[in-house]
Amino acid sequence: MQDVIKSCIDDAVSLTSQMHEFAPQLESFSARVLACLQQGGKLMFCGNGGSACDGAHIAGEFPGRFSRERGPYPAMALAADSGLLTCIANDYDYASVFARQIGAYGKPGDILIAMTTSGNSPNIVQALDAAEAAGVATVAMLGKGGGLAKGKADIEFIIPSTTTARIQEAHKLLLHIMCEIVDRGLA
Repeated sequence: MQDVIKSCIDDAVSLTSQMHEFAPQLESFSARVLACLQQGGKLMFCGNGGSACDGAHIAGEFPGRFSRERGPYPAMALAADSGLLTCIANDYDYASVFARQIGAYGKPGDILIAMTTSGNSPNIVQALDAAEAAGVATVAMLGKGGGLAKGKADIEFIIPSTTTARIQEAHKLLLHIMCEIVDRGLA
């Protein structure tokens, strides 16, 4: 067990030390989110499995608060409504579950934050395409080389790992840093 613990921690520390490389994208991402919220736009998060849960977590930081007292701002997790997801999946297909919601709720001035550790989730690829068609800005949180989603977003973070857990941890670190920067700007 000690070998597994040490290996996982060492892997996470090594990957975390590489996050400095994302500073330019993180600055741009944070500035866009701040401007979006200050101008009355909203944030939309989408992902599958753990990424869906991470999206719901980060979306909650905006109507609530992250680190400072401030007013509420609109953010939504597109994977949170099981009735809506199953309706779209049943009537259309699972690949359309986020794209249909972006078509319904997205407007220019909004931002979609799409998360997929592989970059190959068909519903994330369709979501990014739907956001572009709707004039919604896009941020892709990817891993494993970026997959099919690579190059589809205005800003992308491709985590240099093939380990799903480490990719999700890196995504969450970058998203928490964005939240801290935006909270300071909104407070």
